[in-house]
Amino acid sequence: MKFLLAACIAGTLLLAGCATGTGPTTGSAPAATPTYPTDPLSPIANGKATSLEVVPLAPPTDMWDRIRRGFKMQNLDNDAVHEREQWYASRPDYIQRMTERSNKYIFYIVEELERRDMPTELALLPYIESAFNPQAVSSARAAGMWQFMPATGTDYDLKQNIFRDDRRDVLASTRAALDYLQKLYNMFGDWQLALAAYNWGEGSVSRAIAKNQRLGLPTTYSDLTMPGETRLYVPKLQAVKNIVANPQAFNTELPLIPNHPYFQTVTLTRDLDVALAAKLADVRIEDFRALNPAAHKPIILAAGTPQILLPWDNAAVFTRNFEAYTQGQYASWTAWTVDTTMTVTDAAQRAGMSEADLRAVNNIPPRMLIKAGSTLIVPRSAKVQEDVAAVVADTGHLSFQPEIVTRRTTVRAGRNDTPASIAGRYRLSAANVADWNDVHTGHKFPRGASVVIYVQVRAMAAARVGSGVAPARVVSSQRSGVPVRVSVPSKQVVQVSSTKAAPRSPAKPAPAPREAGKQAARDKVASAPPKKKH
Repeated sequence: MKFLLAACIAGTLLLAGCATGTGPTTGSAPAATPTYPTDPLSPIANGKATSLEVVPLAPPTDMWDRIRRGFKMQNLDNDAVHEREQWYASRPDYIQRMTERSNKYIFYIVEELERRDMPTELALLPYIESAFNPQAVSSARAAGMWQFMPATGTDYDLKQNIFRDDRRDVLASTRAALDYLQKLYNMFGDWQLALAAYNWGEGSVSRAIAKNQRLGLPTTYSDLTMPGETRLYVPKLQAVKNIVANPQAFNTELPLIPNHPYFQTVTLTRDLDVALAAKLADVRIEDFRALNPAAHKPIILAAGTPQILLPWDNAAVFTRNFEAYTQGQYASWTAWTVDTTMTVTDAAQRAGMSEADLRAVNNIPPRMLIKAGSTLIVPRSAKVQEDVAAVVADTGHLSFQPEIVTRRTTVRAGRNDTPASIAGRYRLSAANVADWNDVHTGHKFPRGASVVIYVQVRAMAAARVGSGVAPARVVSSQRSGVPVRVSVPSKQVVQVSSTKAAPRSPAKPAPAPREAGKQAARDKVASAPPKKKH
């Protein structure tokens, strides 16, 4: 009987052990299937035993911790690095402003770097390039927080037109910058040289390497001859990296940046005023522009910018308010492509707005005509139901040609001179010369007679928006009741004749000079001069 009782107790314990063992339970993940080697095992030889890096299991506490874990670049240690460390450490207010500004963008940049398996030191590069200001523009016309030159931006599919400049766009410029940096690393096989090329141009770095190779010298970043800006470029990044790696050593406090996305993308289905977009999202317009800096006009075109960025918690607010909006049009502006070359005054009248407003919205310089085919931003009437077409949103441009500025002068007629012969000497119309002098085209002027003509003053070159062409100074002069517009350089006086003025007819314009420097700008990608100043 005792033996039977002991057997029952043992059976009960065995069943209980099976019920509470280590097998999977309801709701838990299934156990991993073990793998076994199929090849014969061999002993590890002395000297081949290595210890792998221990991967931390705890998630990063904040973005700074996450960035530190992804450091992969070779360190640089020289006097230039130490000097920049002291420069940054002695300016805590500057570091505070710069790092707080980066709060909006750095999570996304680190995510992209990790996805591409690139060093997270590169997330600190916008501190050097632009202090994380997406609206920054250098003296060399590099723009955005990654500081793309216009030609380099075009090479990396960053659209630049009157509606938007993707060099400032957070997502597009980051994609282009990482593409460019990957290309440079693949070209040089060294991140320090890749960074030098990002600043100086890959052609310049390649030539510097070739020069050292011919001289039998090393070809590392520290050994190349380069401009002072490029010489300090990597030390600046190394100094920021050292401060991020150990802020206590530099008596610096970094602001908390949570390891969480700051913004969400929201699909845009209709053209939308920037002011209304900020209102529907319940954010300040300054904060909206900080996340959507490429939209530098008062309207965002859905066909060209199909998504906008909004703070994480405001994306749902925007969607809800957008769908419930019933107070009128989403956009109070639209695009108008002019069909003929016209003055700004004529364009403003046709658009139903003041000339001053048209100039301000479209950045039209003075003394310029709007060329046919140009696209202008104008008020949108309630009758217009269609949004701007994709072809206009993607290719819209604004081109100018100079106004025809003439000055009145007199010439002395020679023997047997007629309006036609004088017109031929000055590239004028014979009919105009005859009209200005109240004679017929076959009239023969007495020898030595004063003949009134209007000659074209050399005008400035035709320009496009953002070309940086400086306008000439125009002086208005009044002679015998007839206004004469004279284009003159600074500190240069043009003598205007006081002879009796005849009715003024427009002279035939000379062909406008071609827009210069376009190919030179493209060649600058690989040229010797540094592409930007910091």
